[in-house]
Amino acid sequence: MIALFQTIDLALNLYTWVLIVSAIFSWLYAFNVINSHNQVVNSIGTMLYNLTEPALRPIRRVMPDLGGIDISPVILLLIIFFVRSLMWTTIAPLFIR
Repeated sequence: MIALFQTIDLALNLYTWVLIVSAIFSWLYAFNVINSHNQVVNSIGTMLYNLTEPALRPIRRVMPDLGGIDISPVILLLIIFFVRSLMWTTIAPLFIR
């Protein structure tokens, strides 16, 4: 049973890094630091968007408009940290004895 919790924790940890990379990539793209006409850059951006947008879209729907500042990745990171903490402190001890 501990392997299941470790697998879930690993998946959440990897998704955390995908969110961070996606946020940094969007900043680099917005400020024209990276070449947006490069096919590789465009493919990476599309992949990151497709991985993060399904989780960020519901958060953006309920968030008020902050004038162009998108804090939905920060909120999703807080949710992931909360879920990981809840999993290890409350749920896992019920199954692991």
